[in-house]
Amino acid sequence: MQTFGKTIKTEREKKGLFLRQVASALDVDQALISKFEKGDRKPSKEQVIKFANFFKLDKDKLITAWLSDKIIYTLQGEKNAENALKVAEQRIKYGTE
Repeated sequence: MQTFGKTIKTEREKKGLFLRQVASALDVDQALISKFEKGDRKPSKEQVIKFANFFKLDKDKLITAWLSDKIIYTLQGEKNAENALKVAEQRIKYGTE
């Protein structure tokens, strides 16, 4: 699965759109979209949904890519990352806090 940024860049380029065109359509700053594409900034969930709707992408798949980017950003380089993921998975699965 591609990152959120690579996904929206690929879609933009497939459609032959410039950053400024996407920015105008979504009412998001052009420089911010560029940073999303490069992975330098993370969009909000609302922005992810806007991109999904604009590019006619599966919203759940794009949100999954966005969430996985956030997890990787947080855990990258952490010694206990895999264990933390296993614990988090169990907590999500069983609804424990």
